[in-house]
Amino acid sequence: MLGRLLKHRWIDHSDLARALPTSAIEGLESAIRASESRHSGEICVCVEAGLPLSYLTKRLSARQRAVTLFGKLRIWDTESNNGVLIYLLMADHAIEIVADRGLNARVSAAQWAPIVETLRASLRNGQFEQGLQAAVAAVDALLQAEFPLAPGESNPNELLDAVVIL
Repeated sequence: MLGRLLKHRWIDHSDLARALPTSAIEGLESAIRASESRHSGEICVCVEAGLPLSYLTKRLSARQRAVTLFGKLRIWDTESNNGVLIYLLMADHAIEIVADRGLNARVSAAQWAPIVETLRASLRNGQFEQGLQAAVAAVDALLQAEFPLAPGESNPNELLDAVVIL
């Protein structure tokens, strides 16, 4: 437990800034906006340096944190229940994708797995922006297939397109 606590306290916002400089964040936000013009879903990218102390002392997982953030960021609060959270926890090298029930009813765990593995491979190579861009593109493809916009229809922006950095 002490090792995990130290690791989560050691990694901080300066590490996030090196991995995802402002230009990378702006590029991701642009990709999210472009994606949401092609389907009725909403995508949120959240990157966190380390878990809060309360999660560490309770030995909670990155998945538990991602599910909590899914609620706190109100990603569940979309008209078609088709919001998606792409969560990256730097300290644990953890990647979680949490999708709302409208999308989970149509997309299997087997379809999410390659997105996570591709992102994991990019992160191992230090390609944070490229990996997250690829993950957004892959989620975009699933949302286009399952929740396409009708001709002339637009997607009202139900969630902020900003990358959440914690």
